[in-house]
Amino acid sequence: MRLSGKVCVVTGASRSIGKAIALGYAAEGASVVVGYRSDSDAAAAVVKQIEDAGGSALAVQGDTSSSADVRNLMDAAEERFGRIDVLVNNAAVLKRTPFLEITEDEWDEIMSINLKGYFLCAQEAAKRMVPRRSGVIINMSSASEQLAGINLAHYCSAKGGVRLLTRQLALELAPHGIRANSIAPGLIETDLNRHDIADPAFREYRLGMIPLQIIGVPEDVVGAAVFLATDESRLATGSTLFLDAGQTIA
Repeated sequence: MRLSGKVCVVTGASRSIGKAIALGYAAEGASVVVGYRSDSDAAAAVVKQIEDAGGSALAVQGDTSSSADVRNLMDAAEERFGRIDVLVNNAAVLKRTPFLEITEDEWDEIMSINLKGYFLCAQEAAKRMVPRRSGVIINMSSASEQLAGINLAHYCSAKGGVRLLTRQLALELAPHGIRANSIAPGLIETDLNRHDIADPAFREYRLGMIPLQIIGVPEDVVGAAVFLATDESRLATGSTLFLDAGQTIA
C-alpha cells in the first residue's frame, strides 16, 4: 500500500492506460479521481471496480482543454478528498494524417488536448499543491517525443512539447517541493490504436522498429506510474522514463 492516504487525479481514466493507472493507484491505497471527457458509463465502471475492491474513487466529467472544466475537476477532487497529492496528465487523442492533409482544426484539436490540456491541469493542480509544499505531477508522454512518425506531425509535435513542459514544471516547481516527471511508452495497444495494430502490415512495420519485439498493454505502464508517485523516486524530477521496448535506441 505504497500510496495509502494519497489523493490521485488521473485524466483520461475511463479507458486504456488511464484506467490501468487509476486501478493500480487504488490497489496501492490511494483515493482516485477518475477524470473523463465523454464516456460516463466507462468512468462509472472504473469507480465501481475500485469501490468493490474496498477503495475510494470519484468520477468527474470534463474537457481538459477547457480551463473551466479543469478547475471544476480539481475543485471536485479537493471537495471530496481534501487535497491533491498526485496528478497524472493522461487524456490524449491520436490521429494519423499525412502532413500535407492536416487541417488547422485537426492540428488545434491535437495541441489543445495533448499539450494545452497538460499545461492547464498541471497549473491548476500545482496551485493547490504549493501551499502544502508537496506534490507529484506525472505527464504521460510517448516515445514520439523523441522520434518522428509517419502521419503523426501534430501528435509528435505535441509530445515533444510535453517533454519540455515536464522539464519546465520540474524547474519552476522544485522550490515548492513539487516533482514533475513523464513516462514515455512505445507501442501500447489501447483504444486509440487497436484498429491500427490489427492490420498485419502496420503490425509488422512497427515491430520492425522495436528491438524487444513486444507490443505493450496498459498494465505495463502501472509500475512506473506508481514508482514516480511515491517517495521511492524522491530524487527524480524533470526526467522521462521510457517504456518503449528499446524503440528509441534502435
